[in-house]
Amino acid sequence: QVQLVESGGGSVQAGGSLRLSCAASGGTFSRYIMGWFRQAPGKEREFVAAIWWSGGTDYINSVKGRFTISRDNAKNTVYLQMNSLKPEDTAVYYCAAGLVLDGMDDWGKGTLVTVSA
Repeated sequence: QVQLVESGGGSVQAGGSLRLSCAASGGTFSRYIMGWFRQAPGKEREFVAAIWWSGGTDYINSVKGRFTISRDNAKNTVYLQMNSLKPEDTAVYYCAAGLVLDGMDDWGKGTLVTVSA
């Protein structure tokens, strides 16, 4: 089991940037697919971005060109650089780890991102 702790959330105006971090412990970090998901008020949780051990990435269409996921296997950390933020990006962002993207095994507690117009 992997323990995940997110940080870097906060409040920004539209057009601003934030970088989320997720520190992992308790597992072999480099083996895992690492993902970011988000849940907006009143909505279901949705996939945002993922990065494989090989460095391959995937994104939901609405964040392509604005968000960048990266990982540092030496530091057991995954990042989400978020630029050109929009009010619709407001959500609690969760970090997740697993061997299969459709079935992530471990989740952090989340960090809140609020984007004002």
